[in-house]
Amino acid sequence: MDNHLVALDGGTFLMGTDDSEGFPADGEGPVREVRLSAFEISRYAVSNRRFGEFVNDSGYVTEGERIGWCFVFHLFVSKLAHKRGHVREVPGLPWWRAVEGACWHRPEGKGSSIRDRMDHPAVHISWNDAQAFCRWSGTRLPTEAEWEYAARGGLVQKRYVWGDELTPGGEHFCNIWQGNFPTYNSAEDGWIGTCPVRQYAPNGFGLFNMAGNVWEWCADWWSPSFHADGPRVDPRGPHSGSARVMRGGSYLCHHSYCNRYRVAARSSNTPDSATGNMGFRCAQ
Repeated sequence: MDNHLVALDGGTFLMGTDDSEGFPADGEGPVREVRLSAFEISRYAVSNRRFGEFVNDSGYVTEGERIGWCFVFHLFVSKLAHKRGHVREVPGLPWWRAVEGACWHRPEGKGSSIRDRMDHPAVHISWNDAQAFCRWSGTRLPTEAEWEYAARGGLVQKRYVWGDELTPGGEHFCNIWQGNFPTYNSAEDGWIGTCPVRQYAPNGFGLFNMAGNVWEWCADWWSPSFHADGPRVDPRGPHSGSARVMRGGSYLCHHSYCNRYRVAARSSNTPDSATGNMGFRCAQ
């Protein structure tokens, strides 16, 4: 059982966006009125400490560990991984490296550790891994509609989780890329990689890091067109697909290429994918 679940009453909200900064091809719009039943969602993404409890209790081995490698951002690859030649470039993805031995407890490859990041979100977690954790904890992944309702925190059609300005009063409200992507991160928001799951101010529902830090898996299959004419009451996405929805953006998002820390932004990946900026939170 997740001890950090927040009960939300549900109700009607405006989902999606027609924002000029958005990506219409992702199916962010149209804005539509959606009604949700009551549900619960975790205040935080699942941390390394919590994921470790699951692994220790169940003996679970993540997909990344079984496959033998995961995707690591090029500036973060461990020195030992480089020294041992455990690093491969990824065609078409110049800022990612396929790193042998990288996994949730060795995020940058062999020689790296989570010892000083136990309160950071668990990463290199595939959708299938997240599902296994949810079965163990008696929870589930949120639907995409539940995730967006929760992220909005009671605000109506705002661009970001906290309002329409990215840095109101010069203050940072999320962990995203600062500087020139993908070569220089100035860390103006205080972080270069992941930050603790309770970093920054919570939203109106008391939920932390619903923007930036790590992408969060949702239950839904991905479709860029389903929501235009899809269900308006407790929507759960299409019945099948090849990729699952991810929400919230990550510490690698930057307005120059991935302006997806906006609250209505969406992305996807295959259920077996695991990268250094993918995590999840639970619902029920």
